[in-house]
Amino acid sequence: MDLTRAALLAGGAAVAGAINAVAGGGTLVSFPAAIAAGLPPLAANATNAVALTPASLASAWAYRRELSRDYRVLGVLFLPSLLGGVVGSALLLVTPQRVFDAAVPGLVLVATLLLLWQNLRPAKPSAKDGADPGAERFALPSRPWVVFLLQFLVSVYGGYFGAGIGIMMLALLSSFAGDVDIHRLNGIKTVLASLINGVAALAFLLAGAVDAVATPIMMAAAVIGSLAGAVVARRIEPRKVRWFVVALGLTLTVKLAWDRFGA
Repeated sequence: MDLTRAALLAGGAAVAGAINAVAGGGTLVSFPAAIAAGLPPLAANATNAVALTPASLASAWAYRRELSRDYRVLGVLFLPSLLGGVVGSALLLVTPQRVFDAAVPGLVLVATLLLLWQNLRPAKPSAKDGADPGAERFALPSRPWVVFLLQFLVSVYGGYFGAGIGIMMLALLSSFAGDVDIHRLNGIKTVLASLINGVAALAFLLAGAVDAVATPIMMAAAVIGSLAGAVVARRIEPRKVRWFVVALGLTLTVKLAWDRFGA
């Protein structure tokens, strides 16, 4: 592999790792970078899932302080995330290349619109005035099977494509979290994304669907980016990062659609 392709892969993965730690949506950077480096879309998606899994674990470790209060919520969402990741990755492996190629512009557009929706939502306070954020508790719904089903569906999408899954999970968590601090939501989201990506990555590795040269390059860069992103996540406004990714996602959607369906 030449230096230009390696730089594209490493740069895209590093930025994706940082964006995922800060705001979510990093796949919309690393996926097109992999395509620009010459990987077919299906292989780029599988390679991306494998490469970003250690980065998600690194981010989860960085959020260990917040996660120490939320094992109960993780216990509720663990099984649907595991099952959904298995189903989604299986669907990708049986999807013909030409079908996936045709679906990619739509999948990228869906992920981008999720980011746009998240940006347009009114800001939610992270804690009540004078309250101790560490004392906040998740208000788990009286019917946990609804959350179970929704998390399963999100995880199926994550196992199949993955872009925007963090935003989906943040939206789901916010729907029953009350005034829980955003950094705690990010921690839970990161752990569950690690699980979903990990299951998908294992399936892709066993199926031989990943690029053996691109994977270690992207993996190392994504870990570095995610650790840096988790450190600065508490110091910058995630909305600003998401607006950049929204613009990138819309541009990429147009380009992919033109390449696939244009004259």
